[in-house]
Amino acid sequence: MEADLIRRAAQGDAEAFEALVRQHEQIVFRLAYLIVGDADDAQDIAQETFIRAYHALPHFDTERPLRPWLLQITRNLARNRRRALGRYAAALTRAFRSAPQTTHSAEAEHAQRGEVQALWDAIRTLDARDQEIIYLRYMLELPVAETADILNVEPGTVKSRLSRALTRLRGVVEADFPLLAEGRRP
Repeated sequence: MEADLIRRAAQGDAEAFEALVRQHEQIVFRLAYLIVGDADDAQDIAQETFIRAYHALPHFDTERPLRPWLLQITRNLARNRRRALGRYAAALTRAFRSAPQTTHSAEAEHAQRGEVQALWDAIRTLDARDQEIIYLRYMLELPVAETADILNVEPGTVKSRLSRALTRLRGVVEADFPLLAEGRRP
């Protein structure tokens, strides 16, 4: 069905393209948001992703799934935006502070907020490549194969990069965030 929508959209069928956008807009926005940390910038990136995809659809191989291709476009645009704007860390902090919490106790909420903030801070100390692999696998919960397609690498490379990123993250947590490390269960 997706291949049919792609073919129709490539031929100028606006309804088919709108259907494709609806299917993928949330994950495109989420990835952009994870990379740039600002909802307005993420929305701009999502729109630009779909504009670029629309123009490239006539050349897209309909035998391939659309989502990894869209997420590759999103990733590239978001990385460019992050470099250009230099607001990544501040925007991510603002986003965390506005995220809803699920705990009911004020003490538990404060502790949880501190742990989440510490984890975000720890992740942000990693290089962009390590951050991306963690975002794709754990925040967006994408399978290894799809993550490999997005990053344009082999699935084994995803696994090894993820392992190295998590090892580096553990090192950062143990060295710079000891309270977070203490809260970790064996």
